[in-house]
Amino acid sequence: MADAAKSTVKAVALIIGDNNIRGFIQFVQQPPNGCTHVKGRITGLTPGLHGFHIHALGDTTNGCISTGPHFNPLKKGHGGPSDKERHAGDLGNIVVGPDGVSEISIEDTQIPLSGQHSILGRAVVVHADPDDLGRGGHELSKTTGNAGARVGCGIIGLQSSV
Repeated sequence: MADAAKSTVKAVALIIGDNNIRGFIQFVQQPPNGCTHVKGRITGLTPGLHGFHIHALGDTTNGCISTGPHFNPLKKGHGGPSDKERHAGDLGNIVVGPDGVSEISIEDTQIPLSGQHSILGRAVVVHADPDDLGRGGHELSKTTGNAGARVGCGIIGLQSSV
């Protein structure tokens, strides 16, 4: 059991955004399948669906716009989290309740915390609008899911095991 604990990798991102949007996202990757569990809580959002993605750059020097495009190491089209054709960073939508709070729990195999396509040092971004998962017919559907402005973001960094 001690060996399994040593190979578990944890990361965290503190979300800061417009209009008092605040939160945290924790990423935990455990063997043997390498699936990464994404869990967290974000407050201050408008009720409904919001696009939720991993972006390529861990740069917030100019706010969330500095995080670059969706993380897409395999150069695929935009899609939903269960689609074969998708960016690695396409995590779909989070649901925000009438109280402005989203409780997040997602499992994904394309966002590892180690190896060649690690998401460490990249950013997690919350968008103003729903992600159409590449199916909306809008000119931005196949690149961004037409998810609108970036209203909150945080850099993904290693988390202490203490």
